[in-house]
Amino acid sequence: MSPTAPTRRRLLAAGAGAALITGASGLLVPARAQGLAPTQTMRGGANNYRPGAPIVERIGGGGFWMSGTVRGAGDGAPLAGQRIQIWAHTTEGHERDPQSHGATLTDEAGVFRLEMPQIVPAFGQPHGHLAYDDPDFETVFLRPVMPSAEQTSLEAHFVLQPA
Repeated sequence: MSPTAPTRRRLLAAGAGAALITGASGLLVPARAQGLAPTQTMRGGANNYRPGAPIVERIGGGGFWMSGTVRGAGDGAPLAGQRIQIWAHTTEGHERDPQSHGATLTDEAGVFRLEMPQIVPAFGQPHGHLAYDDPDFETVFLRPVMPSAEQTSLEAHFVLQPA
């Protein structure tokens, strides 16, 4: 039999078994990241931030999705019920306008998702702003830049350090 060269598919399949560990009960449980470093605030992330933006179902008319995850530093455990504020320069308003801001909460898996109008370039870059700003964890501001203004979604992920 001739040796088989490792491919991405084979490596992923081999690694899938390593993603499960045996818990105290003897059952297989998903592995958690150990030593996960907290997310650092990005330069420019706090621009036009409005403390206390309301929790909303959607910002404006929608059509663009901002989503991501919130996990705890160290063990990487998902953090449910965390408030994430989102704002951007969109087809319906500038990032400094109150109607361009809103907040949402993470679900049980630490996932958030909020629909908003299409992001358009501001200062030559299509980008969004996100903030975690509640007292349980250290404040983090993110400013992810989109590769293209034609994208209809943007993801951002938070790893939070207790305050």
